[in-house]
Amino acid sequence: MFSVIQSASVYGVDGKSISVEVDISSGLPQISIVGLPDPAVRESVERVRAALKNSGFTFPMDRITVNLAPADLRKEGTSFDLAIAAGILTASGQISAMPFENTLLIGELSLNGSVRPVAGVLAMIEQAKRLGQKRVLLPSGNVNEAAWISDMELYALNHLNELDLLKKKQEGWDHIRVAQGNESAFGVMQTKITKDRQDEIGDYGDVIGQHQAKRAMLIAASGKHNILLSGPPGTGKTMMIRRLPGILPLLNEQEALEVTKIYSVAGKLLDSTHGLITQAPFRSPHHTISPGNVIKGVCMAGIRPGFLQTHARN
Repeated sequence: MFSVIQSASVYGVDGKSISVEVDISSGLPQISIVGLPDPAVRESVERVRAALKNSGFTFPMDRITVNLAPADLRKEGTSFDLAIAAGILTASGQISAMPFENTLLIGELSLNGSVRPVAGVLAMIEQAKRLGQKRVLLPSGNVNEAAWISDMELYALNHLNELDLLKKKQEGWDHIRVAQGNESAFGVMQTKITKDRQDEIGDYGDVIGQHQAKRAMLIAASGKHNILLSGPPGTGKTMMIRRLPGILPLLNEQEALEVTKIYSVAGKLLDSTHGLITQAPFRSPHHTISPGNVIKGVCMAGIRPGFLQTHARN
């Protein structure tokens, strides 16, 4: 018995499509995961075993081989748990394989069968869209960020036992459909987020004096120039830089998706309620930070040539 489920992983800040192949054959009860899995992927065996048992399914007492293709790329993270569980269920005949055709599955499983959100969903779904996939089965905690990828049908799982409804059904996922990805509301969302974050960013009207520094900020913002502020502690360098995004133009849709994708890969959107990041990000490194970590922090913030590049020295 053989089954193939489509999943995805993250390499750098880009998504990579991964095929989860499951084969069940006679032999001593054993499960092996091949395809260069890291320890987090290898440990998914025990998570999937417990999740299936606690969700009302049966874990096959046969020889199970799980291959993560392409096998020459190292697989990291916990985003394959849901796909591995679905592959075992379809290969063992417990549910139909038809609803999983042309569908991307991503999500981490807890021991009781709950489906947990994972980092990097935006990058994974963006890659799936480029490959022509139309449906995504994902944790409910990742729906908000996933909805910004247009023309993708989103189906949210809270618990693995929701797949039990597919035992005798082959028509699809209508019982758990939550949204259709849509970017058309970008302008409305952009205005709302700008208003919500105004207090966080601050305004140069709060700064008394510092006219020369304000002039420098204005020139840097209008021409997208680099700027270096140097001076003793307490003179207002961080205060001036922190308010700079408030006078920068908002990011367009492509830039906002790019920056938000990087935050998604870094796991900074799991508890966020703001949706897309539409303003140039601000990062405040400690004055003892090394040059290598400065570059890493700039990359993780989504700043690249053409965006905002600043360096404040205390």
